[in-house]
Amino acid sequence: MLKLQQRLMRELQQNRNIKIVKTAEWCIPIRTVGVTFEPVRRSTMDVLMTMLLLSIQEADFGNVEELSELLLVDPLFIEDLTSLMIRVGLMKSEEGFFKLTEKGQQQLAQGIFEEELEVEASTLYFSPCHQSFLTSDVNNDEYDELPELYRYVDKEAEQQERFDESLIIAALQEVEKEDTTGNSQRMIASVVEVEAQQINDSPCLEFILYDNEQDILFVRVWNMLLNQWDHRLEQQLTDKEQLMWREQYL
Repeated sequence: MLKLQQRLMRELQQNRNIKIVKTAEWCIPIRTVGVTFEPVRRSTMDVLMTMLLLSIQEADFGNVEELSELLLVDPLFIEDLTSLMIRVGLMKSEEGFFKLTEKGQQQLAQGIFEEELEVEASTLYFSPCHQSFLTSDVNNDEYDELPELYRYVDKEAEQQERFDESLIIAALQEVEKEDTTGNSQRMIASVVEVEAQQINDSPCLEFILYDNEQDILFVRVWNMLLNQWDHRLEQQLTDKEQLMWREQYL
């Protein structure tokens, strides 16, 4: 921890006009949230799938052999494809003929194939101080004893156990970006269940600095959870304390 603080101080004072006038350590609360969700895999509809759906949309076909003759594709391959289209709800067998479902018509018009996947579980981390989910894990291994809590924690927000579904989906989708390959992408279709779990404290390092050349005071905050400078917390401190800094540190 000391090595990190020293490295950041060297980085901040590379400009000789910058002087650190205060350092502090404190924690922000992080709520662990368990989420189960329904993902889908979205990809560009391939040519054969498009031709199959177009054919069924335009004419009545009662069996795989007729489609195979029209599309000049092996019947076993057509059988596998029609089985998949029925399983995912893009088409159905009705009165002896294949028919497109409403879902099938929509995806054909969009040229996008969506395949529903099994329900999955994930763990997210909600920061009341940011009013958003942060995408890194909570790790306090470097601290035997954690610093005091951030002085501007909203106690009501800290106890929050219900979360906007759009925030949850956005956080899950950020993780899903890692599973995007070629023209295929996993998307979050819906959130099934949300469980607010324990609260952990995550450390931050605060530096108040004075720029002698510009005669200004400003703050930098290193968020150890994100492993980067935290502009949101910096803005909070600036809004609440900037007017006091000149009296306190100059």
